[in-house]
Parts: sequence; C-alpha cells; structure tokens
Amino acid sequence: MESKSFQLLEFHKVLNILSGFAMSEPGAHACRSITASDDIEAIKRNNLLYNQASEWLESSGFKLGSFISLDGFFNYLDSGNAVLDQDGLFALKTVLDKVSVLRESLDKYEDCGWDVLGATIFSFDWPQKAASGIERCLDQEGRLKDDSSPDLYAVRQEIRNIHQRCTKRVKDFVLKEGIGNFLQEDFMTISSDRYVLPLKVNYKNRLSGIIHDYSQTGETCYFEPMFLVETNNRLQELKREEREEEYKVLKYLTDLILQEREAVQACYDCLVAMDVLLAKIRLGKEYDGRVIDVMGDTNPHLIGARHPLLALQEDRVESVDVELLSEHKALIVSGGNAGGKTVCLKTIGLTAVMAYSGLPVPVEPGSRLPLWKNIFVVMGDEQSLEENVSTFTAQIHYLKDSWKDVNADTLYILDEFGAGTDPSQGAALAQGVIDELMKQDATVIAATHFPALKAYAMATKGARAASVLFDPSTKKPLYKLAYDQVGASIALEVARDNGLPEAILNRAEKYLLLDGSDTSAILDRLNSLAVDREREVEQAKRERNRLEKQLAGLEAKFQKERQKLLDDIQAKAQGIVKQWKADKISRKQAQKEMAGLREQLAVKGPQPRAASKAFSWEDIQPGVQIRYEAWDKVGTVLECNDRKKQAKVDINGVAMWVKAEHLAPLQGKAPQLTPGKSVYNESKEHTGLTMNIDLRGHRADEALSRLERFIDDALMRGASNLEIVHGRGTGALRREVHDFLKTYPAVKKFALANEERGGDGMTEVTLK
Repeated sequence: MESKSFQLLEFHKVLNILSGFAMSEPGAHACRSITASDDIEAIKRNNLLYNQASEWLESSGFKLGSFISLDGFFNYLDSGNAVLDQDGLFALKTVLDKVSVLRESLDKYEDCGWDVLGATIFSFDWPQKAASGIERCLDQEGRLKDDSSPDLYAVRQEIRNIHQRCTKRVKDFVLKEGIGNFLQEDFMTISSDRYVLPLKVNYKNRLSGIIHDYSQTGETCYFEPMFLVETNNRLQELKREEREEEYKVLKYLTDLILQEREAVQACYDCLVAMDVLLAKIRLGKEYDGRVIDVMGDTNPHLIGARHPLLALQEDRVESVDVELLSEHKALIVSGGNAGGKTVCLKTIGLTAVMAYSGLPVPVEPGSRLPLWKNIFVVMGDEQSLEENVSTFTAQIHYLKDSWKDVNADTLYILDEFGAGTDPSQGAALAQGVIDELMKQDATVIAATHFPALKAYAMATKGARAASVLFDPSTKKPLYKLAYDQVGASIALEVARDNGLPEAILNRAEKYLLLDGSDTSAILDRLNSLAVDREREVEQAKRERNRLEKQLAGLEAKFQKERQKLLDDIQAKAQGIVKQWKADKISRKQAQKEMAGLREQLAVKGPQPRAASKAFSWEDIQPGVQIRYEAWDKVGTVLECNDRKKQAKVDINGVAMWVKAEHLAPLQGKAPQLTPGKSVYNESKEHTGLTMNIDLRGHRADEALSRLERFIDDALMRGASNLEIVHGRGTGALRREVHDFLKTYPAVKKFALANEERGGDGMTEVTLK
C-alpha cells in the first residue's frame, strides 16, 4: 500500500496514540513502525495472537513494566573487541529478568491452548550461560559482586582491611595529638582515592603532611598525614588491581553474551514485541475494540463501526453499518453536507488498514473484511500552487499513476471525485471511473453530491446506493446509513446553521425554484421513511436482545433446577442401595422404593416436544438405543408392552416406562459400546435379564469399583445373569475379578464362558 493512503486515512495518528500505550521507548518506536500486511495467513495469526494474549492477560494480570532500549548495546557489542561495562550488563539483566518472568507467567497456563502466544514467547533458545553469568556476577544495583572471581574477592577484602586499619590509626592519631578541634568533621574522608582528614584551614601549618585539595568554601583543606602516605600508596595499587580484575570479569561476561548472541537478541525482540502486543490490547480496551476476521473471498461487512480516532477522543460516537452484498462492487454514499459521508469513507479505509496491521478496531462482533492489498484514496483539496496543479488536475494525476495497480484486490475510495470541474462533466467522468473500476473487479467506496451519480447508483448493476440520514424535524445529521436510496445535499440548511445571512439564503432558494431542480421534498420524504425504518430496526434489535437475555436466564434456571432434581434423585437412590447393602431393608423393598423414585422423576420431567417425529412401534425392540425427547437423552430399550404401546427405557441408570410417541430415533447415529458402559439384552442361554459390562482398559482398583456399582445396579433392575468382559492379557484383571466375586454376598456362582462366547476373556455370573 502506498504511503499517501496512510496519510489521508490518518493511520499515523493511530500509531502515535498506540505508542502512548507502550511501556518502553523501544516498544513505542516499534508501535510507530507498524505497517499493514498483505499476507492473509499472517493477519489471521496476528488476530489469534491478540485474542490469546487478551485471555492470558485477563487470567494472569501480568504487568510488563518499562525497560530501556538495547539497540546501542547490540551495536557496541558487534563493533569488535568490545567489553561491556556494568551499566550495559545491568540493562541486559533487566531485560532477561523480564523475559524470564514473562515465560514463567505463561508457563502456568500451558493447558489453556494458547499455542500462538506460546510460540511467540518460547520460539527461541534461552541464553542460559549469559543469564546465569550475569545473575552470579551482578547485584541488584548493577555492581559487580565480590565473589565474581576469587582474585576480585581477595583484592576487595584487602581494601576493606586497609580501610579498617586507617580508621583505627586516624582515631588514635587524633586522640594522641589532641587535634580534635583542628578538624572540620570528626571523621576521615577520601580525596583523589586517598584517605585524608578534613582539616580547618587555620591549622594547616600545625601538622606535617600533604594538602590534596580545598573545599568550595575554602574553609576546609583535605590533609594527608605522613603516617598515611605509605598506606594510601598501597591503596592505589589495590585499586589498580581491582580495576584489572573487574575488567577480566566484564570480558568474561561479554564473551558469554557473544556466544549466545542470537538468543540474547531474541529475548530483547520478544520483549519489544510483547510491549507492542500489550499496547494493542490497551488500545482495544480504550474504545471497546476487537480484531476482526479478514477473509480471502468475502464482502465487507462492518457492524456498528466507529471512526477509531473519533472513538478515542469523544465519549459517544455514532456507529455506522457498512455492507456490500455479493452482487455489489461499488457503494455510493450521498446526503447532506456535514452528514458524515467523509467520516464513513475514512472509517472504512482506516478500519481496513488497522485490521491488516493486527490492531483492534471499534466494531461489533461479526464484522468481517476482504483482503485489499492496495488501498487508494482520493480525498480533500489536493491542489498545489507551487506545482501549478488544481484540485481536479491533482485527482486526475493520482488516478493515472495508480491505475496500473488496480485489480480485484483493490479498494478505491473516492470522496467528491470530479467536484473541481463542471458538474455535468465531473459526474460523467466519475461514472466512467467507477464503471472501469468495477470492470477490473475492484471495490469502490464513493461519496458524492452529483444528482447524476446518485441516479447512477440506483440504476447501475453492481453499484449500491446509500444515504446519510438527518433528523426530519431539526435537519441535524444522524450519522446513520440508509441503503438503496439517495439523499438530499441540504446545503442551504447547513449554511443557515453556520450563520450565513438570511437574505442570501432567501435568494438562493428562489434561484433553486427557478432552476427547477429542487427535489428536496421527495428526498426529504425518503429520508423520513428511512429514519422511521432505522428506528423500527433499532427497536427490534433491542427487543431481540431482551428476549435473548430472558431466554438465557430461563435456560440457566431450568438447567439448575434439573440438575438439582437429578442430584436429589441420585442421592436418594444411593441411600436406598446403602440401606439394602447394610441389610436394613429387603431387596424387594429396595426395588419398590427405586421404582417410586423413577416414577417421581418421570412426573417432574418436562413435557416432550411435539414437533419431533416418533418411532413407529415396530422400530422399538429390546436392546435398541433410542432418544427420549423430553430430556434429550439417549437410552436403551429394556422391555416392550405391546398392549399399552410403552417401552421400558434405561437412561443413565434410571429405568422408566415411556410412551412410544415420546421416543425418537438417533438420527443415523450407530450405537457404540465403550469400555465400562453397560448394555442389556435377553440372553438365549439364560432365563431372565442379562447385563453386560466391559472392564478392559481399566486399572484393577478402578475396574473393581466399577464392577461393584454395576452389580448393585443389576440387582436393582432385577437381573439374574451377568457377563463380565475382562479380556485375556496376563490374567491379572481376571484374578482380581474372581477374588472379588468370591466375597460378594449376592453372587450365587460364576464361571468362565465357553470359547464361542469369549473363553477366559469373559466371566459369566449368576445372581442369587
């Protein structure tokens, strides 16, 4: 895209505002350098990255904080034979610490599926040696630690010893000579890296020693007694040795960084990119913005779009819906002066550029855009007195220069094109331009006051007309678009609102009537109808939102009450089973109470939906899986009653009699047996109900727990025989199952199945 379009759409202003949300200078600079992408996959990835980062930020509350630029640091590092100083190393340490905290924060949410965000932060190797070396050698203030090297530790230790000796000797000297009154201060100080006494100037000739300097007031001289000369000379030697050892440490750390140069650079780049990403999120929150879908083959559809700059500056900005249908390639907007036509055009263009740049835009969910790889803008007064070019000529030059790049991936914005010449010729030229742009499959968004171009928009295939609306009573703009109609220019009303003398306006109205071209009455009527329609649409939207919220509340209440009922029934059923197992009630009594619970659940269940097609009675057979529409649950038919046309259905452990008209097929879904799921059938080899469970794939403790619940359930249903599938394998699970069955009081006998029925992979059980 060309820079002039960015300038006219004021994209640079958005980037400047974005940079203000960055936490660092390098992040702000990177914000100002953002450009639009023409790669749809890159745009989709940026959108996904934005959404994942927003979720992560909401969950973690991560704070980035500021950091300094390392551009000069890397330039110096690459200059050759460079040795970094403590300030440079401390700046790098700050960056590495922040990246480490960033990684740790995201690592806590590794199960959230934020793959794109994770790839951004973990895509590079961690500079382990450099980070460890800097952490070991630098303290929290950026100074080299004593234990950075053994030699440095030894030198600094000797310097500290000298300081202690000097302090003691000076105190002894002052007391012995009785010169406390000679000193300006009662302590020793340092001047030119030498220990000295702050002596009052009046007494400088009373003692033997060397004067190194005077204070700014001239009342104090810094005096070195002779007994400290030799000690200070040794101190100078140690200071030189300290600098040499510090240089060795700095050289060592620099070498470590050079060894991991790419990883260190990647850490810094990651931090800058994260600063930019978080700035985008802050920008989005500022005006309730979001990234929008960009698709390769779609029509522009912006819902509730607001101009980004206006949305940032004003508390309330009117939104506009922009939509081109599949059969349209041009949108021609007409209507009153100062009614928002230019703002509408800029909103479309700026929104597109921001969307391609990975920035959030102030639109409603569901908005989408195609990918326009070229955006050209003809807007405003482009005349140049220096180049002797008029507005019209400048537009023609721009159109000529850009024409070679026009194709199906082009958006062309025309604001009052042709207005700088004769209206009839300008309108004809504008129509010709739009015709050719549509012929090349480009998308055109135009604003006009030309009556001929308004008629063209209504009559031309591929073009769609839209009008900015104004209040019929006050003539004030509403900043709304009404589609498939044209609007009046209301120039006289705008002039009146802006204080033009009434005499001029009266004469203008007379000339307009004489000209015979006053169609304002018809257009006013169209505008009034459109305003009424927009109000009805808004009212319908509000009513729909209200009903949707009410429906959501009712559904939540239903689910809550339904779950409460199921939990209550389940708790009562478990209590009955516990009482039976504890021999507090008989098996017959337990079955009777369970039947009562099933009846209670059936009575309280919701009524079935009449719209669903029922099974025919012939389709309902024992062992068949069906759907019970009242609960929208899948169950298995246990028994059938031909006289009453009812089926006994098991649904998640609850068996009940259901009328045939309340049952429906599975809509083509084949029943599947999953490990641990019970199925029921009438066995040909046994009398009574036979139930089956598959324990394969489970650990022994889990399998036995499932088996115990299964047998309890079978007893409640009155089953006589069980089939337990445990598989062959090593035989370990089979032995655990048999040991369990030996001790279970309700088991009459059990044995391995014959080979036709599974052999030693299945155990058949007969209950008492």
